[in-house]
This record gives sequence, C-alpha cells and structure tokens, in this order.
Amino acid sequence: MSGALAVLSTVGTSEDAERIARELVERGLAACVNVVSGVTSFYRWEGRVARDQESLLVIKTRADGFEPLRQALVALHPYDVPEVIALPIERGHPPYLEWLATSVETGPVGPGA
Repeated sequence: MSGALAVLSTVGTSEDAERIARELVERGLAACVNVVSGVTSFYRWEGRVARDQESLLVIKTRADGFEPLRQALVALHPYDVPEVIALPIERGHPPYLEWLATSVETGPVGPGA
C-alpha cells in the first residue's frame, strides 16, 4: 500500500473546477488535480432525479493529508453537499508515488494556518 489517495469531487462550472484545483495545489494539500470536463451526472436531490453537466476533479494526495484536504475542499466548494470520496491508491509507478508523497505539505498550510 502506498499511503496515497485519489479523491473525487464534481463541480458545476469549469471556473469553479479550476479555482478549487489551483487552490488545493497552491496550499500544498494536493500534489496534482486533474479536471475532467464534460461529465454528465445523474443523481437524486431533494426528492427528484437531476441531470447536470459537471467537471470531475481527480485529486491526488497522501492519506495522512486527507482531513485538511477535505476541510478545504468543502470550504471552497459551491455545493451544499459536495462529493468528497477518497479511494486508496494501492499500487503505482514508484517514482510518481514518491513525487506525490513529497509534494503534499505535512503541516498546517494555507491562509490562517
């Protein structure tokens, strides 16, 4: 096990996606964020089935950095209940996983830290 996570979140606009991605990387909470545009999401919300165009954020971080990342993502996100799902990265290219591990800050980061 690598101790790395891929965290998924969807967002409604490309502007929000880029703003959140940049902020998470600049704060040192994520090594990398991929913005995947053109995702069609179907979901149940407030008793009805909805369909929206969204962007998917694929956020790479360390497992021990999940909670600060989750808190920042929720604070930055425009949705009332943002998707924040963490999947363990069980295996990967060792140099990439090393880069990921050293690219995420270990202490308090960002404004007010």
